[in-house]
Amino acid sequence: MRTAWEIADAIAAGSLSAVTAARECLAAIEEYDGDVNAYTVVLRDEALTKAADVDRRIAAGERLGPLAGVPVSIKDQIWLAGAPATNGSRVLADFRPGTSAVAVDRLLQADAVVLGKTNNPEFCYRGVTTNELFGTTRNPRDLSRTTGGSSGGAAASIASGMAHLALGSDGGGSIRIPSAFCGVAGLKPTYGLVPTTPGFRGWPSLSVVGPIASNVHDLALAMTVLAGPAPEDPTSVAPPRPLDFLGAAHTASLDGLRIAASPTLGFAELDDDVRGAFERALDTLRRSGATIDLAHPDPVDVCALWDATGLPEGNAAQGQLLADRPDLIGADAAAIIEAGAGISARDYLDAQAARSRFTTSWLRFLSEYDVLLTPTLPVTAFAADRLGPATVGGRAVPDGFDAWCALLLPANLAGLPAASVPISPPGALPVGMQVVGTRFADDVVVRAAAAIERLVAGPDAASSERHGGRAGSAQA
Repeated sequence: MRTAWEIADAIAAGSLSAVTAARECLAAIEEYDGDVNAYTVVLRDEALTKAADVDRRIAAGERLGPLAGVPVSIKDQIWLAGAPATNGSRVLADFRPGTSAVAVDRLLQADAVVLGKTNNPEFCYRGVTTNELFGTTRNPRDLSRTTGGSSGGAAASIASGMAHLALGSDGGGSIRIPSAFCGVAGLKPTYGLVPTTPGFRGWPSLSVVGPIASNVHDLALAMTVLAGPAPEDPTSVAPPRPLDFLGAAHTASLDGLRIAASPTLGFAELDDDVRGAFERALDTLRRSGATIDLAHPDPVDVCALWDATGLPEGNAAQGQLLADRPDLIGADAAAIIEAGAGISARDYLDAQAARSRFTTSWLRFLSEYDVLLTPTLPVTAFAADRLGPATVGGRAVPDGFDAWCALLLPANLAGLPAASVPISPPGALPVGMQVVGTRFADDVVVRAAAAIERLVAGPDAASSERHGGRAGSAQA
């Protein structure tokens, strides 16, 4: 399967037409999406019209954007003008925004070809992808298993060859969870690096927009387009130094990097297969010459800290919708909305003070290390009909809002860049390694992730797994 950067190069060189690239993905959607259910809407006519325009402009000698002709998918929750943006809820089934999110506009201005919108859980509230409006998205590696969430449709579109870049969002692991479960690469950028508006209110202090792709080089290509401030989003800021994403992906080296690793961050449980994959990957990195210290910041109850921020922000975003149309909101989403109703402004501000102390601890740790490596998730993909795993490390998962995703929450709470890159061999259920860096060191994270991709799996293994994923979805 060609990568996004290979497609962009071939189209620019005239050896591949944008229409052909779009038709290949549309054919994959027709073949696989009946089983996978990644897309909420397929914009076939619009995609082919845009692809034909790209071909016409290239033939006329025009200079196009860096994503010219690359087929992309957009998470349902992220606004694309004129296309449905339901946020996975029946209460928003008829909503079509009149404007696009800045990140989507940047993809379009880079001449990408948008194939459609992809599924997410209701209001992006879960680490799996299912809702009452569109149903369940299934993992292309094994259709009996979950994709994870909330950008589950986005990751599934990549893992099954139904898109070559996907735009997702991440407020509590929502890019990294499905990337790990589906065996693809995903990047949660530094908070503020990629504009998130216009769009739904969601979790405004936690959530970011970022790319999912089959490989780290494609993530870097996407970030060259997505990164940078915009007046439409006053929380977006310019990085303190230029970020060379493509140079970082090309370097793909751990040389000179100060690396820490922790399988548990001092508080998590792991299933044996995840622990084994993580330790084997660390051994491979050490054999390549990397020096890796086993270290982590001081452990904190990150689930309680995240809940104290995310639940009241969610109630502020969707509380009125629930009050107005409770019949059109699912019971699970309603319970999560209601959980934030009793948190006062004083409690919220107290939580932000605690969050500031937590962030300071992580930033101090990351002043001593360039990257921190952890497993992305403590488990492999579980059954598609579950909201979470029953056990982790042989112990029952505690009650709470997706407590099994706790390894991912520090990056959201502290606004840090974090990538997930596959580390399991072809044929095994995917396991991801999370690469966390300090704020606005997104290119350092990309460099380390590209090195891990090269050293642990290698290009041949990565290509084999991608092809195996598509074959698996066809046979299941």
